Amino acid sequence: MSTCSTVSQDLDEPIAGTAANATTWLLLEQPGPWGAKALTQSHLNPALGRALEAAALGTSVRVALIRRPGRHADCGIPAERRVYVAHTTPGNVWLHSATTRDPRHLLDLDFAALGRGDHRSFGSALQGRPHTGDPLALVCTNGKRDRCCALLGRPLAAELAASGVDGVWEVTHLGGHRFSPTLLVLPYGYAYGRAQAHAVKDVLHSVQQGRIVVEGCRGNSAWERPGQAAELAVRSTAGEYAAEALSVVRTDGAAPRWEVTVAHVDGRHWRVVVAQEASVPPRPESCGSVLGTPARMDVVAVRELTVTTALAS
Repeated sequence: MSTCSTVSQDLDEPIAGTAANATTWLLLEQPGPWGAKALTQSHLNPALGRALEAAALGTSVRVALIRRPGRHADCGIPAERRVYVAHTTPGNVWLHSATTRDPRHLLDLDFAALGRGDHRSFGSALQGRPHTGDPLALVCTNGKRDRCCALLGRPLAAELAASGVDGVWEVTHLGGHRFSPTLLVLPYGYAYGRAQAHAVKDVLHSVQQGRIVVEGCRGNSAWERPGQAAELAVRSTAGEYAAEALSVVRTDGAAPRWEVTVAHVDGRHWRVVVAQEASVPPRPESCGSVLGTPARMDVVAVRELTVTTALAS
């Protein structure tokens, strides 16, 4: 029986505009097995997991668990666990890290402030500091959510780690099972689908140089789905790959059609028309699910605006 990722790839389903939306990512190291709802179905105290979910609600902070690639037998909990927080909005991109012996300290964070890009509570609650190492490569491997994440994600994470790539972690959920193996790269927050090890290495090398690879990219998590598709289209049209060069500054309309304004740091603006279409023929959105027609973001037009038009809008 075909997996959801095989069907999606065979149908050449586009992946632009499919990334999970979050301006800020909060990641806690949690070894051992994960359930489908990992924050409450893992070796993390489920009461703490529910409290973290409640604290993040409506803040644009997404909480996820991470673990090192490899076997995940119940080997006990490490004395110290790694914690990361990353803000992905261009112009205020940052990645901070800390270690903690008690993950309950995460509840001392100001989640609303983190979602806005203010990292001060992370430093005070967890003695966190700016992360000065390699970018993070987060590979979704949670087979309890979808078997494609385990079958495809775990080998990718293991291959990257074995080849000496630093900053590789397994993560509980990035959305879009049918695009497995899926990857999120921090600090810039660009997600990738159908990732292969050689391509991931190119992505990470580019990120170290402050540049973005568009091929295989699902979008920047800082933007809603129409904005993700629009920003990637402008990058391709303008040949602009500097990581923080573009921002989505306005989105007009509603499903199934939007006009998205994308701005460059040099003052240029583009108007991008994005249409939501149903993916046909029907396909499973995850393994074992009923057939559906998931929404896709199609870029209809990209037009650079004159200075007068940009100022008027």
